[in-house]
Amino acid sequence: MATNNQVIASHVGIGFGRLKRVEDIVIATVALVLLAPLMALVALAIQIETPGPIFFRQTRTGLGGRTFEVWKFRSMYHELSDWRGAAQTRRDDPRVTRIGRFIRRTSIDELPQLFNVLEGTMSIVGPRPHALSTKIDGQNLEEIVDYYAARHYTKPGMTGLAQINGFRGELDTIEKLRKRVELDLRYINDGSLWLDLEIILKTAFLCVYDEKAY
Repeated sequence: MATNNQVIASHVGIGFGRLKRVEDIVIATVALVLLAPLMALVALAIQIETPGPIFFRQTRTGLGGRTFEVWKFRSMYHELSDWRGAAQTRRDDPRVTRIGRFIRRTSIDELPQLFNVLEGTMSIVGPRPHALSTKIDGQNLEEIVDYYAARHYTKPGMTGLAQINGFRGELDTIEKLRKRVELDLRYINDGSLWLDLEIILKTAFLCVYDEKAY
């Protein structure tokens, strides 16, 4: 198990950071060009189905513990959207619209984060950023796992090692949190461009074939 001190001496150095930034810009740019028609259709569908904004913004913690605004397609009824993230989204959550269920199951709702990647607040691959108000059994996440903050030694990602290993969706138990953090720190310690490629390909597969997604 990696600790905070062990993670500091990880691959997150100047050389890897520059390569990863190039990777992020290239992938995000190509993805936005290829997916622009799909994103336009989703935006139109959201606007037609329910009143409210097309996009959903929420404050998350990023690199170095600094906060930033993460972008998503709105998947909930506007008046029921939880901008603070205090109430996690559950399976069959009544706050989620019909279009919202589809774009959440396929992770299409996350595509606006490609703009986060281009602006440099996120990476394509990295630990998923949690909402500031997320708690388990009334406790803040950093109070439960003492090495939780080590996740912030690298930029948060649109997908990560934890997600391709089945840890996505609601964060409702301490055990799930520990497993996610362990996988996040493993990525920070062992990450490479080849590992990023593997995670991206597996994520694409899961977006289509993951029956547990919601």
